[in-house]
Amino acid sequence: MEYRRLGKSGIKTSEIALGSWLTYGTVTEKQAAIRCVEQAYDLGINHFDCANVYGAEPHAAEVVLAQALAPYRRESYILTTKAFWPAGPGVNDRGLSRKHIISEVEKSLKSLKVEYVDIFYCHRFDPDTDLEETLRAIDDLVAQGKILYAGLSEWSADRIAAGVQLQKELGLHKFAASQPIYNMFQRYIEPAVVPICEQAGIGQIVFSPLAQGVLTGKYKKGQTAPSGSRASTEGVSQFIKGYLNDDVLDKVERLSKVAKDLDLTVAQLALAWVLRLSGVSAALIGATKPEQVVENAKASGVKIPEDALKQIEEILA
Repeated sequence: MEYRRLGKSGIKTSEIALGSWLTYGTVTEKQAAIRCVEQAYDLGINHFDCANVYGAEPHAAEVVLAQALAPYRRESYILTTKAFWPAGPGVNDRGLSRKHIISEVEKSLKSLKVEYVDIFYCHRFDPDTDLEETLRAIDDLVAQGKILYAGLSEWSADRIAAGVQLQKELGLHKFAASQPIYNMFQRYIEPAVVPICEQAGIGQIVFSPLAQGVLTGKYKKGQTAPSGSRASTEGVSQFIKGYLNDDVLDKVERLSKVAKDLDLTVAQLALAWVLRLSGVSAALIGATKPEQVVENAKASGVKIPEDALKQIEEILA
């Protein structure tokens, strides 16, 4: 496993990070999740991503992740959480108000059984809360040692720029991480988000680098989705629907041939492709089996030759 600096911060993350966006509901799912974390840690993955709303109910995924990480030294891994989405029925159980942020961070620390999280993300931009209120609340939590670095997820370039400027004007702790969607079929961050973040010293921790599993090659034109796959699982299948069309699946088939020529799986090629950008600090993977973690981790350190990159661009065009 190779490691990269998170933007201009001093912290270093494994190129492959493990996410927790899974539905925890049964003992089998819980044990599978724990085995995936154990496998990741053994492979040198030091970055574990979570959020207050992941799981069957608020903070459920954090509880499972806490159990999985319990055997390891707290200093040896990067742990994250987030807040924004509704975490309860009340009118203040959502958004990025001081009240909600501080309440949710306290709940997350309790669920994760830690004294601090390494990165706290604003899970989306909140148009209903003054930006200064949000940034000051986060700054206070950094000063208290409850979070070490501030992050944002899926903010537009202009909102990132506004946040960076306000932090500078007010002398607040800077954003260190951005968590956007980024894969071969979702490239909106390239023109503006990445350059603005690089200038501000913010590293990208990209999610869905395998396009909800489409870039594993498991889905084929004219065939039903494999049993147990995301596309066949109620509750999460809606997130992959946009990718399941003949144009995308045809491109995946052509990308598989490029991967084969490089002695890679298409998933490894897709992960190495997002990591080709120096502004990307890590690619977040999801896994339901330890073997998936093993295979995806092999993408770390892979450099795609220029001629192959040109082939990929031609295919994606």
